[in-house]
Amino acid sequence: MSNLSETCKVALSGTQATWVRKCISQANSGLRSPESFHELESFKNFVKRKPAFDVVIDGLNVANIGIKGNQSQTLLEVVSELERQGLVILVLGRKHMQRPSRSWDRHDMSLVQQKAHCFFTDNISEDDPFLLYATLHSGNHCNFVSRDLMRDHKACLPDGATRRLFFKWQRGHQLVLSSYTPGKRVRFQRILSYDTIVQTNGGSWHIPYDENGAERCTYEVPQKWLCLTNAK
Repeated sequence: MSNLSETCKVALSGTQATWVRKCISQANSGLRSPESFHELESFKNFVKRKPAFDVVIDGLNVANIGIKGNQSQTLLEVVSELERQGLVILVLGRKHMQRPSRSWDRHDMSLVQQKAHCFFTDNISEDDPFLLYATLHSGNHCNFVSRDLMRDHKACLPDGATRRLFFKWQRGHQLVLSSYTPGKRVRFQRILSYDTIVQTNGGSWHIPYDENGAERCTYEVPQKWLCLTNAK
């Protein structure tokens, strides 16, 4: 897609990003248990002591895309690929991932912690508030890796306009593995620089579409565009 108008760009403005951060913070303040709330406050202090992250990984979500019983290997290979790109990484996990088992190899997890900053929450904690806080706090350059659709968070936002802003932010920052085969290089779907909704700048229209009407998740976008221009 060429000659993008400003309305087509997927990046939020500074004001929009600040509003999304504020609304997510307010939604997080309503966590169901006091333990989760206090743990999130502890996590915020952890994040303040660290450099801004380039990418935040939902460790358990990512680890479970591979073969059952090799979760730590899957997580390590994803972390290693992002480290190879020179990125500052945060891995969010659960405390049970630190206990050696068939699924969580001690050596693999030791390497993960050498390659990335790590924070392990209680096993009953909600992951999403930690992931969203770290990503939003690190700035507009920061992306996150997860297959989670974030429906619960969109549902907690105050109005339709804010939900659309969050959806737009999500599409511009969510990395998803496009393919994964153990032992081979990890590849991610490309994050597009433009928004994938019907757009116009007055003189032309850009309409994304699926050739076969395929259903997609919120982090997936159509790859084809119909571009219409007023005849002169």
